[in-house]
Amino acid sequence: MRGGFSMTVPGLGSSQDLHDFVSVYERSFPEDVLDITEPVPDSQDVTSVVWRLSAASRHPMLRFRNIEGIRYDVVTNLFACRRRISRMLGADPRNLHETFQAKARNLIEPVEVGDAPVLDRVREGEAIDLRTFPLLSHFATDRAPYITSGIIVAEEADGVGNLSYHRAMVHSPTEFATSLHSRGDLWRMLKAAADRAEPLRVAFVLGGHPLLMLAASARVPMTVDERHVAGGLFGAPLEVVRSPRYGIRVPATSDFLFEGVIDPGVRVDEGPFGEFTGYSSDRSTNSLFRVETMSRRRDPLLLDVVGGNSNEHLNLARIPRESEMAEKLKGRFPGVMAVHYPNSGSHFHCYVKLRQRRVGEARQVMLGLLGWDPYLKTVIAVDEDIDVTDDSEVLWALATHFQPADDLFVVDGLPGSPLDPSSSVEGTTSRLALDATRGPNFSGVRIGFSDESLERADRLISDRLSF
Repeated sequence: MRGGFSMTVPGLGSSQDLHDFVSVYERSFPEDVLDITEPVPDSQDVTSVVWRLSAASRHPMLRFRNIEGIRYDVVTNLFACRRRISRMLGADPRNLHETFQAKARNLIEPVEVGDAPVLDRVREGEAIDLRTFPLLSHFATDRAPYITSGIIVAEEADGVGNLSYHRAMVHSPTEFATSLHSRGDLWRMLKAAADRAEPLRVAFVLGGHPLLMLAASARVPMTVDERHVAGGLFGAPLEVVRSPRYGIRVPATSDFLFEGVIDPGVRVDEGPFGEFTGYSSDRSTNSLFRVETMSRRRDPLLLDVVGGNSNEHLNLARIPRESEMAEKLKGRFPGVMAVHYPNSGSHFHCYVKLRQRRVGEARQVMLGLLGWDPYLKTVIAVDEDIDVTDDSEVLWALATHFQPADDLFVVDGLPGSPLDPSSSVEGTTSRLALDATRGPNFSGVRIGFSDESLERADRLISDRLSF
């Protein structure tokens, strides 16, 4: 159905090539794509367009064909819409979390292939000049144009890989300044390299298929390779090729590849950059990435992830996070019905819907959430009749069910997000739980209408309003 949900659009996940995905999606859902052919004088206008569209509750996939100073087509806003993410996964939007977890847990080892578009054009040494690479400006407050969609690939000595996102700006003709602010597995690998008095060998890829990008956002133990997660999402082994210098296995159909080392002993100026908090953040590990080889496809697309607290930036990280939390909570607490991280809360708020079977169960569920997710600062628990995807319904439940003296608790001094501007210098934060369920002694009946009355109302206004 045009514009509706479809689980069987050929090509969305059958090819691992971003170019194929974009082409098939444009043909299958033209109403969900905005193709901008007019000249765009400033690349910052891309983010401005996304902001204006979002204010009008529109979140199409965007393609810009004529940005001054950018010699490639720019594709962005891929993850701004949950319906589109559901289509990527072949999922019913109502079962997005369950589908993601089921596929992501079906780990499939990558397969090396001979045909690798990303190695069509290879440069080394003095032939590299990152100043000519077409980066986009995103916000007027950014220090410089930035790469926002880049995935750093690193490997342990036993070959287990790690994929993670890191912003990057040009520092010199052969160096990027970046931040490993997530303090995740790559940070651990860099520390281990420092202990060996060695730089960390890495590859930096741009232009991955959306399912690869979701895999790079997956929340998995350090022993799990996100390239195997990508295989699960594709339902087939991720096709990889060895990088030219260090033999790191990278996605074969990527558009761009930068290969080199991160020097653990060097610090450079990096940031500020517009982060998911909605603030321009200069909190950074100030890391230096020396590029030794770079390559690209013959006909690359420049894939951008909209920065700041955009729907795209939040959803790309949020869908795997929500899916993991929903699985954990439902496995431990059968009364949990839904989990939702609202855009209004960046990554710091979560709403959980449950059918309480015991007094205090909402508190136990919220404790679980606050303990499992290090980014969360506030959790609100609501009853089964509340739509957790609607901020106004959650706030109504808070207004009518919640008593501050009885229904909240605070946990202090826990690790949080270092990008939270309200956190301590060390990144610690307090966490708040608000029980907006009705509780055992609640007295009140929610207003409502008969189905017959609502049907008559629809008939009366059907000719006057467009639904």
